[in-house]
Amino acid sequence: MPKRLKAAKLKATKGKRMIKNVEQLARMIKESKKIVAFTGAGISVPSGIPDFRSADGLYNESGYNYPPEQIISHSFFVAHTEMFFDFYKSKMVYPDAKPNDAHRFFALLEEKGKDVTVVTQNIDGLHQAAGSKKVVELHGSVRRNYCMKCGKFFDDKFVTGQPGVPKCDCGGTVKPDVVLYEENLNEDDINSAVKALSGADMVIVVGTSLVVYPAASFVRYYRGDKLVLINKSPTSFDSFANLCFNCDVIDVVHELSGINK
Repeated sequence: MPKRLKAAKLKATKGKRMIKNVEQLARMIKESKKIVAFTGAGISVPSGIPDFRSADGLYNESGYNYPPEQIISHSFFVAHTEMFFDFYKSKMVYPDAKPNDAHRFFALLEEKGKDVTVVTQNIDGLHQAAGSKKVVELHGSVRRNYCMKCGKFFDDKFVTGQPGVPKCDCGGTVKPDVVLYEENLNEDDINSAVKALSGADMVIVVGTSLVVYPAASFVRYYRGDKLVLINKSPTSFDSFANLCFNCDVIDVVHELSGINK
């Protein structure tokens, strides 16, 4: 068989498998009332926010004398605050980013009467911008910032609009309300995530390689039979999933939209 025909046949086979899997996903969603969307950086890539570990990801950024993982650590924030904010403002805050069809999909499920909880590792606030009401932000949000001295809160525009280290009127440093390396997750967020996952009929994991702990370990609290993984690259959890898509979540969402029309 000529290579061109063989490639076309392979593409057609993959397309049929994709449609079959999407149809199964649609049935799972229809049968489920309480759904948890567990999301990572991959869901926001179509919105123009880079992920962490891909070739174009945050961890492969150059131009700094320190690796990004070190720059966004608590100890680096304390020791090199100005350099931290230089990196943070230019690489981690995307004020013009808008929710994409994947963010809107989960908000739409909620509008249609599903009990949807989003548990996200992202700090961009795009799930709320899309309309999701129940969002657990395990790693905090760039939208919230607080004075380390008096506790006053500020939005992201205040931080990005300040030159150098942002300061409160009281003189205190305004710190992003995000969980840096070496910092613990918020206990209330942990409890909310575990409660949602353990009580869910269905869990849809989107755009995460599930290698960042302890957040990734929370998926293990789900004991049901509707675990769906949607991620461009394989994960160590793929073998535990009831349904797995190694592709862009936007492709899956668009296929689902076609089925539900």
